[in-house]
Amino acid sequence: MSAFESLQEESGAARLWVGSLLSIVVFVAGAAMAMPTRIWDRFLWHYFWGPVYADAKAASCAVMTNSGPEPLYQGCEAAIERGAIVAEPGYTVVSEIGYMLILVYMLVGVYLLLERLDIADDPNLYFAFVPFMLLGGALRVVEDGTDRAIDAGVTPLVEYPLNSLIISPIIYGTVFLVTLVSLVGCLALQRCGYIENYYRGTSGVGVTLVVGTLAYLMLGTLSYEYSTLYPSVLLSTVGIASGLSVGLYILFEKYAPEVNAGTSYIGLLVIWGHAIDGVANVILADWLDALSVPLTYYPKHPANAFIIDTTESLQAASLTAVIGTSWPFLFVKLGVASAVVWLFNDQFLEESPRYGLLLLVAVTAVGLGPGTRDMLRATFGI
Repeated sequence: MSAFESLQEESGAARLWVGSLLSIVVFVAGAAMAMPTRIWDRFLWHYFWGPVYADAKAASCAVMTNSGPEPLYQGCEAAIERGAIVAEPGYTVVSEIGYMLILVYMLVGVYLLLERLDIADDPNLYFAFVPFMLLGGALRVVEDGTDRAIDAGVTPLVEYPLNSLIISPIIYGTVFLVTLVSLVGCLALQRCGYIENYYRGTSGVGVTLVVGTLAYLMLGTLSYEYSTLYPSVLLSTVGIASGLSVGLYILFEKYAPEVNAGTSYIGLLVIWGHAIDGVANVILADWLDALSVPLTYYPKHPANAFIIDTTESLQAASLTAVIGTSWPFLFVKLGVASAVVWLFNDQFLEESPRYGLLLLVAVTAVGLGPGTRDMLRATFGI
C-alpha cells in the first residue's frame, strides 16, 4: 500500500469516527428531548450527571424535581422511599459500564488522531503521560478541598459549576484535554525548532501542573484549619506500593520473565499505579487509626464495596478486628495489573505500538489516578 493510499485509509477511518460521534450525540439528544423523563431524568441524569451534580454541591444526594435538580444534605432515604429520582455521589454498576464503553470509544478516536499526526509509535512516550495521571488525582483532591473550604466558611479556588470539571468521571475528560493540548502544543514547538523533544516537553508541562496543584494544596494546609497535613499516609502508601511493585517485578524476572519481556519498566509502572490504588484503599479503609489520622472514608466504587462486604461476611470477626476487610482489594489490583502486563508481549507492541501505548496509558490511569486522589486526600486531611 502506498503512503497516499495509507493516508486516505486513515482519513476515511477518522471521518467515520467523527461521523459516528456526531450521530451518537444527535441520537442521544433527540431521545432525551423526545422522552425527557425516561431518557434524561431516569437514565442519563440518574446514573451519570446526577452523581456529579450532587458531588459538586457537596450534598448527600440530589433529587430531580419538576423545577430541576435539587441537592439534599439529609433525607435521601426518605426521598427514595417516596419514589423520587435520587442520585448519590459515586458510581453504580450502570455508570461504570457506561464509562468503560466511552473510554474504549474515545481510545479509538485518540488512536486515529495519533496516526494522523504520525506520532506515539515509541512506547517511551508512556513516561511523558505519567505526570498527567498524577495530576488527575491531585486535581480531584482540590475539589475535595472545595467542599471542606465551604463548610469552614472559606471561599474556595474553584466553585460550582467549574468544580464539576474536576469531579470523577468528568475529570478524566478534563485531564485528557489538558494532556492532548500539551502534547500537540509541544509537538508543534518541536516541528518549529523551539524544543528538541516533544516527549520531554509534554512531561515538563505535566510535572509543572502537578507541582503547582500540590503547592496549592500545601498552601491550604498552612493557611486554613480545614486541611491538616498527614505525611505518614503519603509515605506509607508510596513505600508499601513501591515495595510490592518492585518485589513483583523481581519475582517475574526470576521465575516468569515472559511477564516483563514486552513492557519492561513500563510494566513496572503499570503495576505500581494499581498498587498505589490498592494500598491507598486499604489504608483509608482500615489503617488510618494506626497512622493517627482522625478521618473516616468510605468506598465509592461498587467493586471495592463488594469486596469489603464479601470479606466481612466470610472472614472471622476476630481476624477482621486485626487486619480489616479491604485487604483482598489490593491483591485483586496487583493480580489484574500483572495479568495485563503479561498480555503485552514483544510481538503485540511491535505490531501495534500506538495501540499498545494507548492501552497501557489507559490501564495505568484508571489505577494511578484514583489511587493518587485517595492518597493525597488523606495526606492533606480533606
